Formats: sequence, C-alpha cells, structure tokens
Amino acid sequence: MKKIAIIVLLLASGVTMAQKKRILSGDFKNLKGITEFNLVFDYTDLKVDKFETEEAFLEDKMKKREEKGTAEDFKKSWFSDREERYEPKFIESFNKRFDGEIKVDKKLSSAKYTVKIQTLWIYPGYNVGVVRQSSKLNAIIKIVEIGNPDNILLSVGYEKVLGKGAAGFDYNSGYRISEAYAKLAKEFAAELKKVNK
Repeated sequence: MKKIAIIVLLLASGVTMAQKKRILSGDFKNLKGITEFNLVFDYTDLKVDKFETEEAFLEDKMKKREEKGTAEDFKKSWFSDREERYEPKFIESFNKRFDGEIKVDKKLSSAKYTVKIQTLWIYPGYNVGVVRQSSKLNAIIKIVEIGNPDNILLSVGYEKVLGKGAAGFDYNSGYRISEAYAKLAKEFAAELKKVNK
C-alpha cells in the first residue's frame, strides 16, 4: 500500500512539474478588485513544435495532404480554429469560474484593463486511435491599463500548458489545442481567485 501511495505522489508531482509559471514583471496582487478585462490574442511569431516558423510547419503539413486534396482545408482550419475554438474556449473556461463576478471578453469596451495573450509555441499533439499525445502551449499573459499601456500590472509566462479532454477521443488538432487554452484560462483564473479572497 505504501508503494502505491508513493507512485501516485510521484505521478502527481510529475504532472504539476510539467507545467511552469513564471512572473516576468508585476504581481497578481495588482489585479485585486478588477472585475472585467478586455481580451486580446496575439499569434505573432508563433512557433509550432520543432519547426523554426509557423510557415515551415504549415508547408510541411500541407505537402503531406496535397495528394488527398486537403492541403488548403488544413491551412484554413489551422487559422480559423483561433477564433472558432481557442479564443472561445479560453473565455468560457475563465468566465465559468467566477459566475459574473470577474469576466473577460474580446472587445469589452467597458473594461479599463486589457489581458493580452501572446502564444509563443504550440505542440498540436496527435491521436491515431491506439496512441495519442496531448497538445501543449507556451504563452505570455500581460495585463495593461488601456488608458496607459505602459502601466503593466502583470506579465506572466506559462510553459507546457497541457490540453487534454474528451476522454481520449480528441482526434482533431484544433480541439486538442483549444483544451490547452481552457487549461491556461483555468490556471490564470485560479491565481485571480487567490488575490480576490
């Protein structure tokens, strides 16, 4: 029984160690009392898995799909997944944790602060039925005052945020990646809950 408890503890610590959070500037305490945030997503200079650029990733994936005639469909869905999957998933995951007390949304004109999510790196993962890998992402979340963008309340980097869901039936890369954004929102919301207790 003692061996089982140790194994469970080691596995749990491995999961928590896989994801890292690092404060780059500011403090979560600076966000205390703020009830709404305008949300901006930035994919500039995004890197994908082991490729030098996003363009190199797309070129490789499209080349593999040319014979099937699905190359352009892949490229189109790769970009449309941002607005159709990743961003709504982040918003939904964050907002459901606060029941309206604190909220984020795109184009939230009443907000005095902006949360900018800059995605730096994505590992799309895969699922071929018998073998699967969850998606991961690295991102920086930066909160600035809209009227004074030089006033950075917080900048925090997240590494290897794991996206998994659908009990292993996540065959679509867009779905897998959206789950990483849901997890990112959950982690960010958890810190806000702590400072707003």
